[in-house]
Amino acid sequence: MDTIGVICAPDDAVFGRVAERLAARGFHVEFFSPGEPIQPVDIDALDALVNQSLRRQALAALHYADHNGIETWNGYLATTALACRLVAFHALERVGCPVPHISLEEPQGEHVEMTRYCWDGPPAISGGGDFYRAQVSTESVVHKYYALDDGIETHLTAITLRSKLTEDERILEETDVRVELATRIRELLDRSDARAICVDFVADDEDEYYAVGVDPVPSFDGADMDRRVADSMASLTTIGA
Repeated sequence: MDTIGVICAPDDAVFGRVAERLAARGFHVEFFSPGEPIQPVDIDALDALVNQSLRRQALAALHYADHNGIETWNGYLATTALACRLVAFHALERVGCPVPHISLEEPQGEHVEMTRYCWDGPPAISGGGDFYRAQVSTESVVHKYYALDDGIETHLTAITLRSKLTEDERILEETDVRVELATRIRELLDRSDARAICVDFVADDEDEYYAVGVDPVPSFDGADMDRRVADSMASLTTIGA
């Protein structure tokens, strides 16, 4: 029986259900607490490792797995690179996604403060922004594009949410995937050597979509992709390939 390790709370809304699907296929799924160190001997016993956390303990586990022949969903390099927001914005530009203007000095116009790394949290928590990006219109709605490689093809789902800039985030609806955005996200996934990412877009008054962030540990909340996630995780192992 192949064992897939998942760095995630076992009661996670999505990955709990995915684990049940994998168990029904004959996999053993072992959850690891995101905030606890994972011993090398425990990683060595795995056939694959899936990470859903940006905590240093999780990143250390990814680093060890990558350097010791354990298959990873999103490896250490892909996760840390895309978690660096300036690197992520550059990567988005390179694949053709429009991004808002970025400044290291506070601009006069409407803008959003951002921290350098995703694991730093919002500026209000970390004590201030490291750089600034121009605000796109009111940014009252964000379009989240989930991209997932199942080992055979890449699947995309887009959902529309209320922006965190205006109120508590909540899912509004699943929306149509824009072909041009899907093409660029697939290229970003391929260039990053990742299996799963989420890219956030906001639209201006002319309905042009701007990429405003990348999540290298996507939650898939509201995306209805449980089966696809299970397929992707299974494909990391010998019997799932």
